[in-house]
Amino acid sequence: MIHSESLKKNKDFQRVYHEGTSKADRYLVMYVLENQYNRNRLGISVSKKVGNSVVRHRITRLIREIYRLNELSFRNGLDIAVIARQPAKGKTFAELEKSFMYLAKKHSVTVKEQES
Repeated sequence: MIHSESLKKNKDFQRVYHEGTSKADRYLVMYVLENQYNRNRLGISVSKKVGNSVVRHRITRLIREIYRLNELSFRNGLDIAVIARQPAKGKTFAELEKSFMYLAKKHSVTVKEQES
């Protein structure tokens, strides 16, 4: 993640949950809040209800990779918290990517790509 950091502290997650806006679909819930930095911070949360540690870690890696590959299409200065729901267990990269980008568009945090 070139232009981004991770949300690590509980107080940062809580601030995004309480002050940010949320959108959800079947697989993911995305909270977005503007921050005072010029870079994005991504936080990923996968509950024990989703599966064992292997399953949770796989979902976390997939979401991080989805963000990394699409990072340039996001505006700067955002705190993004993503929560995986139980149906995300066992889904493919393409299915989770479609869900992630759909939520990003609903939040209006993607930048329109300039066509040359």
